[in-house]
Amino acid sequence: MNPLNRARSGRSGFQLRDGLTLREAFAEASSFLRERGVEEADENTRLLLKEILGMSGAEYVMALRDPFPYEHADAERWENAITRKGDGEPAQYILGDQEFYGFVFEVTPDVLIPRPETELLVEAVLGHAKTLWPEGSASVLDVGTGSGAIAVSLKLLRPELEVTASDISPGALGVAQRNAQRLGAEVTFGEGNLLEPFAGRAFDILVSNPPYIPAADIEELQPEVRDFEPRGALDGGLDGLWPYREIMKQLDLLQHDPKLIAFELGMGQADAVAEMLRGRGSWSTVETVFDLAGIGRHVIGII
Repeated sequence: MNPLNRARSGRSGFQLRDGLTLREAFAEASSFLRERGVEEADENTRLLLKEILGMSGAEYVMALRDPFPYEHADAERWENAITRKGDGEPAQYILGDQEFYGFVFEVTPDVLIPRPETELLVEAVLGHAKTLWPEGSASVLDVGTGSGAIAVSLKLLRPELEVTASDISPGALGVAQRNAQRLGAEVTFGEGNLLEPFAGRAFDILVSNPPYIPAADIEELQPEVRDFEPRGALDGGLDGLWPYREIMKQLDLLQHDPKLIAFELGMGQADAVAEMLRGRGSWSTVETVFDLAGIGRHVIGII
């Protein structure tokens, strides 16, 4: 089922009036969203409207003075999309996809929506992998893969990598598997808690974007995140660091520690996670990667 066709919520919904131009339909929907307290109402309306009409950016701008194409577009789908957005649902779940590293990934409420900062993690892993394995293949394990954005992107961008991905959520694994199949990425998947499904195996690279929000902070998140994205992919325990501690313990299940380990983490967590890696003693270099806002967003260990 197209995600845009899902039934609207029980709240009074957005109603599209007859006889509007595209610009007027945009203004009416954007005003509806602002009244509902939706942040970036114009940006969300524009994104949804372009998808409903199947228009590129240039086509959309050229058509703004034209009548809303009632005969070509499904007005009920438009009303439903704006109603859902007014209820706070992320536009990515309404549309059913999100771009990541130039690839379009299916997203559903079973998975977190891929964020731009995670592209920096992929970039860092690719850079170090090129140095450590300039020609030969390397084995990669993506722990807590969610939509599969990291694993699939790594495989598509460097096909010689042998990529395995895991998640504890069957729903998330289903999304990741569909993304891999649709995008043509040969990724092996496993279901289970962190490293437990891979006891006795060895990997050259371990990468993970685990849950890292402290449990007490979840209620303070933006409603789009708090009320719609999967709680299990957000909650990192009392201080947000439980998944990192557990992965460090479960490394003993593998034949040996990976030569390259890379984590995404939350604001203010870089020093603590870097200390975990240094305490393990397996990686001669432990570095922090900062995002565009200057936040320590990734910690990487290199043998």
